[in-house]
Amino acid sequence: MGFDMFEYAFMQHAFVAGLVMGVAIPCIGVVVVLRHLSMMGDALSHASLAGVAGGLVAGIDPVIGSIVACLLAAGSTEFVRKHFAGRQELAIAVVLACSVGLAGVLSGFTPNAASFSSFLFGSIVAVSDRELAVVVVVGLAVVAFCATFRRQLLLVTLDEQQARLAGVTTGALNVAFVIATALAISVGSRTVGALIVSSMMVVPVACALTVARSWRQMVAVSCGCGLAMSAIGLVISYALGLKPGGTIVLVGIAILALLAAGKSLAHRNSRG
Repeated sequence: MGFDMFEYAFMQHAFVAGLVMGVAIPCIGVVVVLRHLSMMGDALSHASLAGVAGGLVAGIDPVIGSIVACLLAAGSTEFVRKHFAGRQELAIAVVLACSVGLAGVLSGFTPNAASFSSFLFGSIVAVSDRELAVVVVVGLAVVAFCATFRRQLLLVTLDEQQARLAGVTTGALNVAFVIATALAISVGSRTVGALIVSSMMVVPVACALTVARSWRQMVAVSCGCGLAMSAIGLVISYALGLKPGGTIVLVGIAILALLAAGKSLAHRNSRG
């Protein structure tokens, strides 16, 4: 298997987009998973589909429609969550149901079914120069946000009430985190696909949970696995002619299985 793929501009774009998203999405995913909000990725990814359909119907850039829909869905999730204290999974389920309904209805009015379908499983190898610039800017902004507020995010993740007592402005932080999540998912939907982006948010974190022993290790391992998923998945998809988005996720599952098997074997040897 050679590296002739890098001679093509579309593969260069795909690798840059994949690596940026491979770091940005797991950064968000660590907080989402540890706060027991794993389904948020599904809710927002389906909201992005509704936004794509709405954008196509309105004749505007579907990526812009996706971003707007994700922001609205994320804000709605936070609003509903406050009205169902202790039932945050219910808030996500309500937004998910609404997003699925809207996506289903609006998809029937889209003038270009092929364009809408491309957002289901992504088209990372068809990312344009402008879209690549958006991916890089949003991805780096998300990573910068997570790095800047890592202490506050850790405190809120562990105990939101204690974080508030420690001086963290939890309301503003939650709003900022919701916006970062919405942006990451909407951009990720364009690259790896709306039905796959939530897997990129959860699978690397699951990998980290098998080996990490601290918050810092969780973030580092999650991002490392996200990078590995993207890079290896793109190489395999190019070599075998497979769909990139699905291949990336399957590589992540394979990494998770290997880490779990390795941990089990190490535990067994330590007991022996």
